[in-house]
Amino acid sequence: MIDFAPSLRSRLGIEWEIACVDRRSGELSPAAPELLARIGAADGFPHVTNELLTNTIEIVSAPHGRARDAVADLTRLIERAAAFAEPMGVDLISSGTHPFSQWFQQQVTPGNPRYDTLIDRTRWWGRQMMIWGVHIHVGVEDRRKVLPIIDGLLTYLPHFQALSASSPFWAGENTGYASNRALMFQQLPTAGLPPQFTEWSQYEAMAADLLHIGVIEELTELRWDIRPSPKWGTIEVRTFDGVCTARELGALAALTQCLVEHLSRELDAGRDVPRMQPWFVRENKWRTARYGMDAIIIQNAAGDERLVAEDLDRLLPILAPVAESLDCVAELAQVRDIVEGGASYQRQLRVAAANEGSLKAVVSALVRELREGHPDR
Repeated sequence: MIDFAPSLRSRLGIEWEIACVDRRSGELSPAAPELLARIGAADGFPHVTNELLTNTIEIVSAPHGRARDAVADLTRLIERAAAFAEPMGVDLISSGTHPFSQWFQQQVTPGNPRYDTLIDRTRWWGRQMMIWGVHIHVGVEDRRKVLPIIDGLLTYLPHFQALSASSPFWAGENTGYASNRALMFQQLPTAGLPPQFTEWSQYEAMAADLLHIGVIEELTELRWDIRPSPKWGTIEVRTFDGVCTARELGALAALTQCLVEHLSRELDAGRDVPRMQPWFVRENKWRTARYGMDAIIIQNAAGDERLVAEDLDRLLPILAPVAESLDCVAELAQVRDIVEGGASYQRQLRVAAANEGSLKAVVSALVRELREGHPDR
């Protein structure tokens, strides 16, 4: 039996993975343990914690009713972490991958049995997880809504992925993908797209099977792109690449919160939430990982197709009343800024092209964007 904790409807929290880079070389730096020691341990939220690799910290907001308040938590933590990193010769960035550092030079954070088990089991693929993302939790007040809302959100997975795509480079190569991270992460045995269940008991049975045969030891090891988070009483959207700026993070948080609330209202009204075939969902994920904002996505179970940017133009007015009630109108409007000014992968490619292919220049641009809080146009 998997209990789903009580939570306030549409309240949200954000987890933001941040990479440490050496100021002089732009390479990833194993500075996280020392940086965390300098920052000091914090109880409760918001807080800063470690992650799989010693080049990464994760900052976590408190739960909030408004997207801007969660982002404000994270902005304060970024500023605090940056102040401690400054005398260490360390800068901070957030992107789905690092443009040129090598995976085999990175160190796994010591002293965490979960990380040790993951690497022991996954070996070469696990060691390659030199990737960063953002996780957005949104509260759901009734467990019966969780699986229908997740199914509905899978229709919008390509929108999340295209808007946040920030991993065009890998180990010094231009991969040709907007989000190389999306396809790398799903190589882990319990990562990727979630099963599309119709009953909570099916989710419980699957989890029981995997616990019984030792594939997982706890539910958090189901690392799906969108998943129930029973401990917190939330749906957790994990689709996003590392988000480069606080402004873009606010836009994505507002979009996620509004979509969950919109789908919840549909269920309240007795309407079914539209869902798509798993093979359409899978195809959409690949298309936006490959083409980003230029992807032509499948919109519905009938197989209608449209450019993802055009579908966002259709979607945003639908969500406008929800944004009004959640007090995130300004943040939701910033989704259009991403479309018009370019997602991070597009900006990174432009910087490289303008600097004779220099990926160090790309890192410098990522440092500047995170520090200034808005995209570098």
